[in-house]
Amino acid sequence: MFVRRRSPQQPQTPRRASIDGMHVPARFLNGDQPSKSAAKDMPPTLEPRKAGDKVADQIQYNRAQHAAAPATADSLRKPIDIDLTLDDEEKGGKGKDGGKKKRGFRFRKPSKRTVKWIIIALIVIILGVAGFFAYRILVASSHIFKGNVLTAAFASDKPLKTDQYGRTNLLVFGTSESDPGHPAAELTDSIMIVSIDQKAKSAFIVSVPRDLWVKYDSGCTFGYQGKINTVYECANPDGKNEEAGQQALSSKVGQIFGTDIQYTVHLNLAVIKDAVNALGGIDVTIESPDPRGILDRNFDWRCNYTCYLVKYPNGPAHLDGEHAMWLAQARNDSGGYGLPRSNFDREANQRKIVIAMKDKATSVGFLANPVSVTNFIESLGNNIHTNIDASEIKTFIKVAKDINSNNIQSVSIIDQQPAILTTGQGPDGSSVVQSVDGLYTYTSIQKFMKLQLSGLGAISNEAAKVDVLNGSGVSGAATDIANNLENNDGMTIGNIATAPQITGKYQLYDLSAGKKPATLKKLEQTLGMSAPTGTKLPAGISSDASFVVIVGPDAASGSSSSNQ
Repeated sequence: MFVRRRSPQQPQTPRRASIDGMHVPARFLNGDQPSKSAAKDMPPTLEPRKAGDKVADQIQYNRAQHAAAPATADSLRKPIDIDLTLDDEEKGGKGKDGGKKKRGFRFRKPSKRTVKWIIIALIVIILGVAGFFAYRILVASSHIFKGNVLTAAFASDKPLKTDQYGRTNLLVFGTSESDPGHPAAELTDSIMIVSIDQKAKSAFIVSVPRDLWVKYDSGCTFGYQGKINTVYECANPDGKNEEAGQQALSSKVGQIFGTDIQYTVHLNLAVIKDAVNALGGIDVTIESPDPRGILDRNFDWRCNYTCYLVKYPNGPAHLDGEHAMWLAQARNDSGGYGLPRSNFDREANQRKIVIAMKDKATSVGFLANPVSVTNFIESLGNNIHTNIDASEIKTFIKVAKDINSNNIQSVSIIDQQPAILTTGQGPDGSSVVQSVDGLYTYTSIQKFMKLQLSGLGAISNEAAKVDVLNGSGVSGAATDIANNLENNDGMTIGNIATAPQITGKYQLYDLSAGKKPATLKKLEQTLGMSAPTGTKLPAGISSDASFVVIVGPDAASGSSSSNQ
């Protein structure tokens, strides 16, 4: 095969790039503008490229320049990559979003290494912020609880202490040291027992009257007896022995109420102001026998009596921290209306405020805000001291979240019938609160508290009177049944008498018209009945009680030999 070879003297004609047979100079392949000298040599009908020219005009321009310009070695060495497509703006087209695209900065996808460092930076920032809040919470918590809060945070939950009924009882009391204008700020004018049933997820709150007269367990500057609101100060006169003051008050309240108190919580009343503000306010319902609502001007000296710090109509009220603190202390000291029971009305409002704070502090929206939670805990840390161990914190929080406010009962010790408390005169001539049993005897109070703790509080609160009649013909049958209903079931027994003889075990008559459901249910359980016998007594029997039980011969076996 023969191959034709060029003569060495014959120069090689460089090949030009072409488009549709037309040579294109390499310097215009990428859309470069022609130089001024090149522009002079252009055909008169062609002008330099302008933004917005049609595609056909641009191609014609490229071809003309290719024909006019000689090829160079550099242009031949460059890769020929002709792109006749213009950007969308030059074509008069539109972008994906329907609008004209403008040439500018194009986002460059970050490398894996860059992404890694961005993630690390974000983690560091998040941990830093979380650490900041955690440190604030840690410091505040260390003021509230005993033990190492940091260690407890990573430990397993520790169960709470309980009494013989399986309940956890806290003594919560308040003083007013943070209020410079408050006289006798060390007195515990707010005292209440909070009893929690963890299994039933319920609780009740009962206030301890601050004027209840007691004997001190040891002498102090006040002597050997006085009102219960001085017990804390008596054991902690200089304010430097917090633990001794807590223990003395807890012990005394436990003696009077016959209650095993496991925990104490001492709060400065300023905590209400700070904590409620941290919560963003609370909502309570004003309930007064006065149609105008309530008014107490005892605090208005702070604004030179140009304002009302405690004045609300009956119904819902939204309170900020300051107004919640004043309401917690209101008792018609300086005139006003709507708080006829003075201290007892004040205690009722305090219980409402405590429940409202609990609701807000355990709400999902509040717990999701770390700033609010931190501020709330700090407000507690500055104003609360307890004997709760740090290892029990998580359990307390869980218990508080599990108990619905509808299952928190506010129990009034002064409204019990028959009465448990009365007013009288102390040895020093002052007006005091005392048990109906006597100045230093608390049998009725202890019986009341036992019913609450044993789960029979609802029966006690209904104050239903039960008459027990002996229709068995067996002496002492009615007395035995009455003692059992009173001592074991918390019933209030009225008359024990005889009745015409019946058959069977019992007859039960509900004369309350269905208004005492807890008592009726307990009577049915104790007597083994599914429903009352009737709502009207048999002929010849009369009673003013809520219920009448007639004991039959089948229930009289083993009865004592008393008169009834």
